[in-house]
Amino acid sequence: MRVLIGSLARGVLPSVAGEPPAGTVLLHLGPDHPSEAGLIELRLWTQDGVITSAQVVVGAMHRGAEKLFEVRDYRQILMLADRHDWHAPYFGELAIAMVCEQMMGLVVPDRANWLRTLLAEHTRIISHCGHLSWLTHRAGADLGLNRVREALRTQTWRLTGNRIHPMINRIGGLAADADPEWQAAESMIMSSVRDVADVIMSTIAADPVADLCTGVGVLLPEISHQYGVSGPAARASGVDLDLRRQQPYLAYRELADYLTRPRDTAGDARARFGLLAQEMIISAQLVEACLQRLAEIGGPVSVKLAKIIRLPEGQAYGAIEAPLGLAGAYVVSRGEKTPWRLKLRTPSFNNISCLESVLVGERPDSIEAILASIGYVVGDVDK
Repeated sequence: MRVLIGSLARGVLPSVAGEPPAGTVLLHLGPDHPSEAGLIELRLWTQDGVITSAQVVVGAMHRGAEKLFEVRDYRQILMLADRHDWHAPYFGELAIAMVCEQMMGLVVPDRANWLRTLLAEHTRIISHCGHLSWLTHRAGADLGLNRVREALRTQTWRLTGNRIHPMINRIGGLAADADPEWQAAESMIMSSVRDVADVIMSTIAADPVADLCTGVGVLLPEISHQYGVSGPAARASGVDLDLRRQQPYLAYRELADYLTRPRDTAGDARARFGLLAQEMIISAQLVEACLQRLAEIGGPVSVKLAKIIRLPEGQAYGAIEAPLGLAGAYVVSRGEKTPWRLKLRTPSFNNISCLESVLVGERPDSIEAILASIGYVVGDVDK
């Protein structure tokens, strides 16, 4: 049986239930789920209604982003870097900007560090809302996720001029500062974020969603390590991996008290959904802490640089904690205005790879919950 997940699957089959049919089954995880943009293929073998073998087939959306980077200067690269994980595009910009600053020895202004941190958590909430939207699709009820996500995207537009792709990071800081009116609107949205997270917690604890999620798609810590799974999927399995705590960057060192360990580490789909909701609350707290700090500090949000930026000859790697896990950038420079090599470590590729182990032993009617909770964006897989 081949299972295709993506926009081509819209409305074809709501789920795979009972004994699976031979041939191709098209799955639809909801109109707002990240799987809608792009396509992955699962080749599954079943016996007696249980999956006995699984193969993940990727590459249908291959973009060659890393080769495109090598023929663009560093300013252009930042504009392009937010187009592989389009549910959290800000992190693509940020990862490359920070590794370039590391090579250049640039010290970013304090206000820029705090605003970058705020925007990181702002974007984390947007991404988590998208990945939780399967619950809205399956529960058949308005959980408020889309309302919060659109409010935050409007905030992104007011600050950057773009709803989806902010393109606000620059080497040395940010292209725009947040005025008091923007900060006040951001603070008001955070109370809605908490309310929606509470609704999500209640939804996954009640039927019918609890039956679909509990005990399915268990990701063991050793499997997580084997495939390099990171982010909420790994933390929901009890893997203590969060760069914001363990290798603090930006303003996270001063915000360590907010970054608590997850409560539920059962490793199943319910634990993963629950952790996404828990992280929405944590991100709201971090945004409010950043807003308080920004009210106290002034100054610029960028370092003035020459029009043409050249990195010194050498190489560097840097990683940050994106919504789906570790997002890294490896840059090799020969002293030119374009990189000689720029390689990405994207969390979605590793997360989706673990399905080859996680799906084995599961019934086909559990596929939806497992896919929806594991965390991936197709462009982030097929970079």
